[in-house]
Amino acid sequence: MTHPIVSQEEWLAARKALLAKEKDELRIRDEVNAARMALPWVKVEKDYLFETPGGTKTLADLFAGRSQLLVYHFMLGPDWTEGCPRCSFIADHIGQTLPHLNNHDVTWTAVSRAPLDKIQAYKTRMVWNFPWASSNGSDFNYDFHVSFTEEERASGAIDYNYAKRAMNRDELSGFSAFFKDEAGQVFHTYSTYARGLESLAGTLLLLDRAPLGRNETASLSFVKRRDEYVTAAE
Repeated sequence: MTHPIVSQEEWLAARKALLAKEKDELRIRDEVNAARMALPWVKVEKDYLFETPGGTKTLADLFAGRSQLLVYHFMLGPDWTEGCPRCSFIADHIGQTLPHLNNHDVTWTAVSRAPLDKIQAYKTRMVWNFPWASSNGSDFNYDFHVSFTEEERASGAIDYNYAKRAMNRDELSGFSAFFKDEAGQVFHTYSTYARGLESLAGTLLLLDRAPLGRNETASLSFVKRRDEYVTAAE
């Protein structure tokens, strides 16, 4: 992309025109947030079990004493040797937010179908401190449309991001929110997938304001696991 070189006065006029659009974007974002908060809820009736470092836990247990639970559906299947690079990119943004979320009565956890020992090994490699549970043997990933059976894959259309998709994938990523009331009942309040996950990664917001933007050939095509980047010193 080439850019015209202009005077400060011309640049200021163009910047003010963009500012008007940015303000429109903020207003739309506020409207979307309000609509998200107004969504109806669905009571979770199924008893899901998860393996954690603290033993087997239910979905209600994952709240860790808080009323709100955010689950990142992290792509790490039972037979995978390492986690998804894009999920890892998003996970890199979580650690320092945990005290703020917890203070706001919100618990964050990742969930994957990989067995717990594989999760723990990858978590150690990436030096993460957030909770991460295994749903191996549970329907949880399938019910929230981030894992897919052989039959679904063979059909040529999996159910992902609220539509049938012509993809043959065993795992995909997502993000779900839950609420637990004083009686211990758990409700599913929200889920998002695909590019809906971008808002979890503040790096993207910074790149959107850099002179060359994301500089990507496809969504997140530039992303690697952070220990796989070649540094300038190398």
